Amino acid sequence: MNHSAFREGNLRNLQRLGRVLHISPSRNIIVRVENVPKLGGTVVDENLKTVGTVFDLFGPVSAPYAAVKPTTKELEKSTNKVLYVIPSAGRKERIKR
Repeated sequence: MNHSAFREGNLRNLQRLGRVLHISPSRNIIVRVENVPKLGGTVVDENLKTVGTVFDLFGPVSAPYAAVKPTTKELEKSTNKVLYVIPSAGRKERIKR
């Protein structure tokens, strides 16, 4: 990933995902969600380093959690850190009139 191009063009599109609560026994990152992401969204840390992808949302609607499938082996360092998600440029739905 070209981080300089990312910083210039898409930094303002970054969404705060939430704070890491813990690492699950299956080695997934569990995050208390602040802004509900789409499944498959790329998750990065404050240095824009890719941490993983969102693969599950669970818990109560009023206070959901996200499970992130990590792409890094340094999982313990992420505990209690704030993570961000890069919104996908998915299809826009057409409004039928």
